[in-house]
Amino acid sequence: MAAFDPGTHTVVPARRFADLRVGEVFNAPSRTVTDAHAAAFQTVSADNHPIHYDQVYARAHGHAAPVVHGLQVLAFTAPGATLFPQYIGDVFVAFAGLSAEFHREVHAGDTLYPSLTIIGLEPGDGTGVVTARAAVHNQRGELVLSGEHRYVLKL
Repeated sequence: MAAFDPGTHTVVPARRFADLRVGEVFNAPSRTVTDAHAAAFQTVSADNHPIHYDQVYARAHGHAAPVVHGLQVLAFTAPGATLFPQYIGDVFVAFAGLSAEFHREVHAGDTLYPSLTIIGLEPGDGTGVVTARAAVHNQRGELVLSGEHRYVLKL
């Protein structure tokens, strides 16, 4: 029996920059945000604004319920939340930047469906930049977040 090599234990065959195509979609698993998720993010982020945890305060300020942190929703678009890192294997160099717009509030109990779609591939000298559209929809099909990510990959 051959010796086990952890480097060959992959989820999907790794691809290089040249193997990627504009229009490819990398979905993340859906996730239903709970009060526990929101509380954990509040602790980690140190954002203690009552809009995120106080039901009475949220309602008094025009919200149906406490609002899940926007940065928490954005975090669900991280490449590692999808299979993208599995597909690109060891060619990832850096997360170069991002933009985001928040379109709708997210509340505990909402189910989110994040995805990344490749919209640009710019080869350079030894590396290339992948631009991906980030999108998060809720269970009603409403877009709650959109934006772009840029990653640097080895060619």
